[in-house]
Amino acid sequence: MSSFGQVIHIDLFGESHGEAIGLVIHNLPAGLQLDKERISKALYKRRPKSKLSTARQEQDEYQIISGYFNDKTTGTPLTIIIPNTDTRSRDYSPEILRPSHSDYTAHIRYDGYHDYRGGGHFSGRLTAPLVILGAICESILNDHEIQIGSHISSIKDVSDAEFSSIELNKEVLESLNSSDFPTIDNAVVDQYQQIILDAKANQDSVGGTIETAVIGVPAGYGTPFFEKVESILSHLLFSIPAVKGLEFGDGFAMTRKLGSETNDPFILENGSIKTSSNHSGGLQGGITNGMPIVFRTAIKPTSSIGKPQQTVNIDTMEAITLELKGRHDPAIVHRVIHVINAITSYAILELIVRQEGPKWMI
Repeated sequence: MSSFGQVIHIDLFGESHGEAIGLVIHNLPAGLQLDKERISKALYKRRPKSKLSTARQEQDEYQIISGYFNDKTTGTPLTIIIPNTDTRSRDYSPEILRPSHSDYTAHIRYDGYHDYRGGGHFSGRLTAPLVILGAICESILNDHEIQIGSHISSIKDVSDAEFSSIELNKEVLESLNSSDFPTIDNAVVDQYQQIILDAKANQDSVGGTIETAVIGVPAGYGTPFFEKVESILSHLLFSIPAVKGLEFGDGFAMTRKLGSETNDPFILENGSIKTSSNHSGGLQGGITNGMPIVFRTAIKPTSSIGKPQQTVNIDTMEAITLELKGRHDPAIVHRVIHVINAITSYAILELIVRQEGPKWMI
């Protein structure tokens, strides 16, 4: 079981082709009513829905099996499961190591006893319960006027506009959150989708980047050194399969500039202290400064491709050529964006209640 959290402690369990996957959420206050419509919408957005994604069709009909009674949380652990109903395990062979998958490392780490089908516990399938977690956390944050949203910043070598080019507000983020394929400039959507379809036609895959913004978080949250906002977000974001990079604010671009170009001068606006720019992404010293928290996440091309690849049969220790068959995503950028929103909602809520206590959620 995979676990995280000091106040809102979570346990993630299950495998891609097992009977079910699920999540236990500890320390939610008693008396919270879950927004089930929000949860269903979040699960729907993450699901594959077109030729841009895998043909595996899980309906994600979740079940709450404990911690919820008469439409309110009871204060005991909230346990949620999602049955797996569309598995096809014959597509997987335990002895064949799929390049860039967890097959080899899991074999070594667990002495060959891991569930290899569909990636087992390493699979992106386990992000479905995280989307439920995110919907619950998002609802609590929204009640405190905190909003989170993301757009597909790039796919392969085509890029969208950036948050720095527009006025970030609640309406912008709500608009992005209502989209299955969120972009700032809708003109890039067709280009993005064609890149994905071209990769699929060539038995290949593509990656991209996702830019995320959090607005409404007051100054003063985060604790150096090991509980900085960046530290907690990074820990959780890198737990999402296919995440390979992360930068806050201007990130790596700052290395090519001078301090005079990257510092954020303080200004007074209607009696409040703000910064005239946001190169640091709303974070200084690992603590929120009241400006939007902005970061970008790099998503690698999906590892399952149909092109011939060199690999090894771990049983016979022979070099072989592998041509993967089965149902795979040519890109997951447009699906994982909803997982990033979810895990960000959880991270921000966890950071806040570490300082404010669980009653802040009521």
